[in-house]
Formats: sequence, C-alpha cells, structure tokens
Amino acid sequence: PEFFRAQQPFDVLLLPAAFTYTTGKAHWELLLRARAVENQCYVIASAQGGLHESGRRTFGHSMIIDPWGDVLATLLEGEGVICADLDTARLQSVRTRLPALKHRLL
Repeated sequence: PEFFRAQQPFDVLLLPAAFTYTTGKAHWELLLRARAVENQCYVIASAQGGLHESGRRTFGHSMIIDPWGDVLATLLEGEGVICADLDTARLQSVRTRLPALKHRLL
C-alpha cells in the first residue's frame, strides 16, 4: 500500500493487469477493494481475461470500485466497456468519515 500512498494525492487510481486465472480468482477483487479503501480513492482496473494463444488463461474481471470498497461495475471476460459515476461528494464523504490518510505515521 505504501507504494501507492507515496504517489498521493490522487482521486482515481488506474491499474491495468493480467492476473493468471488461479491468482485472479483468489486475490484480484480483494486486492483492488483494499487499494480503494486504504487510499480512499476510486480504482479503475482493466484486466486481460480469457484463453490466450500460448495456452495461458487470465482472469479478467475489469472493475470500477469506489473509495468505500463498493464494486460499481465489472466486466468478467472479453472485450467491452464498463462505466460508473465517479462522485466527488462520495469521495469527500468517505475521506471525512474515515480519515485514515490523515492518521499515517512513518
């Protein structure tokens, strides 16, 4: 998490990825939701998904997540577009109710 926090301040974090199917199934959503909550930002994560020519399978599940960790949109596999409203009032509300970024000590 500190890698992302070192880049602060930001309101939206864009994360492209190609998780394998096994690790994606186990960790993809969990890690994205954690990044959104701990950095109090929206996370937009595009992910390759499906079976590739090499035989490798990637998990997919492109997602948009809000600062509270709620999943706003998901695209399981394949080409496509997902959309969600990124609400600055919601962002400020979360940062006020959970002031974690103000309580950091290093």
